[in-house]
Amino acid sequence: MPNGADAFPPAWQAARVRRAWLTRNLVVLTAVSLTQDAASELLYPLLPLFLTGVLAAPPVVLGVVEGCAEAAAGVSKYVAGRWSDGRRRTPFVTTGYGMAALGKVIVAASYVWPMVLVGRVVDRLGKGVRAAPRDALIASSTSPSDFGRAFGFHRMGDSAGAIVGPLLALAALAALDGNVRAAMWWAVVPAVLSTLLTLLVVERRRATTQASSDGAPTPAVARSPLPREFWRVCLVLVGIAVVNFPDALLLLRVSELGFSTTQVVLAYVVYNVVYTLGSYPAGAWSDRLPRPLVYGVGLAAFAAAYAGLAVVGHSGWVFVLLGVYGLFPAFTDGVGKAWISTLVPDEHRGRAQGVFQSLSNGAVFLAGLWAGLTWTLGPGQGVVPLLVSGVLGLVAAVVLMVGRHRVTGRPVPG
Repeated sequence: MPNGADAFPPAWQAARVRRAWLTRNLVVLTAVSLTQDAASELLYPLLPLFLTGVLAAPPVVLGVVEGCAEAAAGVSKYVAGRWSDGRRRTPFVTTGYGMAALGKVIVAASYVWPMVLVGRVVDRLGKGVRAAPRDALIASSTSPSDFGRAFGFHRMGDSAGAIVGPLLALAALAALDGNVRAAMWWAVVPAVLSTLLTLLVVERRRATTQASSDGAPTPAVARSPLPREFWRVCLVLVGIAVVNFPDALLLLRVSELGFSTTQVVLAYVVYNVVYTLGSYPAGAWSDRLPRPLVYGVGLAAFAAAYAGLAVVGHSGWVFVLLGVYGLFPAFTDGVGKAWISTLVPDEHRGRAQGVFQSLSNGAVFLAGLWAGLTWTLGPGQGVVPLLVSGVLGLVAAVVLMVGRHRVTGRPVPG
């Protein structure tokens, strides 16, 4: 009987080669993200009801809580990404997901709004602690030629959780007779499961990065500058993010058009379904096509959705436009992370992802600020900021697709 590779017909051997990118760590980390995002997106649509209804906090508190939470995530992404390059990355991942689970417990147990603030900050600090080390782990367990499909697969799993979460929220409210506090406890179960799954990650030893006796990164890791190609691409993508304001404002626009709470949640589900279905194909295409071109397609979808939501009324087109908007993160989230990962060596990928993601967080914060300040201008209901972002998004899409060879950046080996 034949042994080894000869035991498999050529078609089977080809299939095994094609699946080589689907590593154990990628599968585990995708499952981790799916369960955690299900928990987060279960909590997300209930939080405004909990704060303003159950706890009787004024609406401004919601903005304070979410602003502080996102600021905490942005800062911790940079710090954790830099520290993880000189150490094992798995403890950062487990700690980050554990903090997220703890934060959800604190929120569900809150009886005054400052406790919700503490819980959300702990939750988002956990997101910051885990994000860059996790993405560096995905890159280190995958061939650079497959970065696009690997990150696309991961984003597909993550956004699948964003479909499950809101549906669980609706199921919880129905099962518990609208008891928002009791429904929020449902989020703790997938959050804890997500933390336990991180224990299945296996991190290979990195011979090129060693820590000193006190555990600090070696000077080569700590001081080596990130390459110019990284900064060029990073600043372009972060600049684009300044017109991408938080999704909560898009849902506010849908609500202001006269849709019910259930319809708003279902519109959000439509967005996440398209995001999920599009993430892997977009990532795989970015391994074969110029990444600025793929990213530009996502920006074109962004422009169409924002401009459409600015002019549409109370009609079924809102659901179509939210579906089109789902193509934006599908063609940019994983593609952007893969793009950044190709521009730096493995020993600096945690820091690079931390810098990129923390700056992106800051850009989205600025986008939310200017969009919120201009929300009532002109016809109101977000028409002005939606049109401005739509036009600028279209300009950025054209620039990326036409001038893609000037912003691609030079990949590094390994």
